[in-house]
Amino acid sequence: MFNDSWFYHARIKKSVALFGKIFNNVHIIRKASNGNVISSLTVPLSYGPKRKYLERIRENPDLETNTKVAINLPRMSFEITSINYDSSRQTQKMNRQAEFFSDNEKTYLRSGVPYIINFQLSIYSKTQDDGLQVVEQILPKFAPQYTLTMIPIADFPNMKEDVPVTLQSVSLADDFEGSLDQRRTIIYTLDFEMKIMFYDEIQRGKIIRKAINDIYVFNSSGAYDKLETLTIDPDPINVNPDSDYGFTETITSYDSSG
Repeated sequence: MFNDSWFYHARIKKSVALFGKIFNNVHIIRKASNGNVISSLTVPLSYGPKRKYLERIRENPDLETNTKVAINLPRMSFEITSINYDSSRQTQKMNRQAEFFSDNEKTYLRSGVPYIINFQLSIYSKTQDDGLQVVEQILPKFAPQYTLTMIPIADFPNMKEDVPVTLQSVSLADDFEGSLDQRRTIIYTLDFEMKIMFYDEIQRGKIIRKAINDIYVFNSSGAYDKLETLTIDPDPINVNPDSDYGFTETITSYDSSG
């Protein structure tokens, strides 16, 4: 069923990197009561499950002891939650995008298969102000869609793909339990969907430079007799596929009276 040849376009890996790039430069500013800036910091971002970071954050719940090192907040993490087929964007499967790399051969891709990758972005903070600063820098960018452009296949540098990222929902959880000296964690969860295309292996084939059509007629005995041969060649014969060119038509007639 599948070909023996190996291929890997790293579509999911590139999508993860593209999604993370959107949020890798979010920062917050902390001010004193008089309005002076105390500190400014970039919010760290990493890929990983939400529960993993919650466990790390809770490793030091008692602020009176420091036996374990907890994660400094604010911080962001994201992960893939699902990958689903998107039938609404499926095009004709036999369509292809070709790129010629020599006089006699061409490379091409079959039409891509559309999928939706769902991401979940989690924002962790100790105070509401820190969390709100991060959220308010993200929400205005999505209305509710933000479109990025990428080169999906390295071997096709002229091929570009628009990748829409849509914000689906925003939720808040205030994880404040126990005594007043315990660590507080405010968590904003943002759900996104990214629409991408998966492509089959790159295929290679010869460039068609001549078309030959044989025309037959029935004879009196019910058999076929060749009537004409129509041969079409590009003019000039060694033209580049991306250039302007004409065609030369040659018709060869045959005597079918016998």
